Amino acid sequence: MPQMTAVQISRPGATFEVVKREVPEPGSNKVRIKVQACGVCHSDVFVKEGHWPGLQYPRVTGHEVAGVIDEVGPGVTAWRRGQRVGVGWHGGHCGQCVPCRRGDFISCQSLRITGFSDDGGYAQYMIARSDTLAFIPDPLSPLEAAPILCAGITTFNSLRHSGAVAGDLVAVQGLGGLGHLGIQFASKMGYRTVAIGRGKDKEPLALKLGAIRYLDADAVNVAKELTSLGGVSVILATAPNSKAMSELIEGLGVGGKLLVVGASADPISVTPIQLIGNRRSIQGWPSGSARDSEDALNFCALTGIRPLVETFPLEQVGAAYERMLSGKARFRVVLTMN
Repeated sequence: MPQMTAVQISRPGATFEVVKREVPEPGSNKVRIKVQACGVCHSDVFVKEGHWPGLQYPRVTGHEVAGVIDEVGPGVTAWRRGQRVGVGWHGGHCGQCVPCRRGDFISCQSLRITGFSDDGGYAQYMIARSDTLAFIPDPLSPLEAAPILCAGITTFNSLRHSGAVAGDLVAVQGLGGLGHLGIQFASKMGYRTVAIGRGKDKEPLALKLGAIRYLDADAVNVAKELTSLGGVSVILATAPNSKAMSELIEGLGVGGKLLVVGASADPISVTPIQLIGNRRSIQGWPSGSARDSEDALNFCALTGIRPLVETFPLEQVGAAYERMLSGKARFRVVLTMN
């Protein structure tokens, strides 16, 4: 049997192992993808450290996968060999639970997660269910497409369902892997976009990405500044800092929404009075289904939105992972395959 290179985690907390495995065969309604690029996401920490229920080891993680269909299994009719496809967080749904019956597949009560429930993209080949595939449009390279399948879809999908309309004032908190895409999406969706970060040095990039104004949280009271602008319709909170999120709530206008996509285990602090008086709300948002990924990819291809990436070869996954964890990456780390 032909062999491939893969990176596995043998047990919680173990270092990454570069191993040789047999190239897998696709089963019924599945395809084999020749992986060209795979993003390194902060959520991969859950698999690396065993902080997710039901994990089985050894596991190949990675849920920002861009590649080409190499083989199709029995029953696959909508896809063919040679097509460029991506796979994100959504790794399969049951089709039977109430959310699935409503078409809300990302909220499936038995959701399968790419690189968690099944092996993901830290390998030269991977198996994916045909209903989790997103077509990658030609203008996007694999390196550009991979981060859109997690960071991109999360910011794109949350903003387009936020209730904000073109011309509204929208703020994006954080200028990292999620935030640098959120600013681009908000701007291209027609929102008057304010970027919130720490440090004056981030201002030129924020403005280049499409923000009309940058607020340095180290130098000004951001909530007061937002209020002086009339209050924002939506604050997209991308940096996983609950204290920083809590400090922004007073900057929301009437009916304003704190839209949380930066995952933190610490509580957000808010008083009922803060919410009641101006009809404010706090909402979380996961990523989305394969069709949502396809929408995000197409929107990027149409508008010129691109992630900023740093690349590492698959065999240097340890260095790539540490670069991601350091918070110093500009801005998404992507593994490339030989």
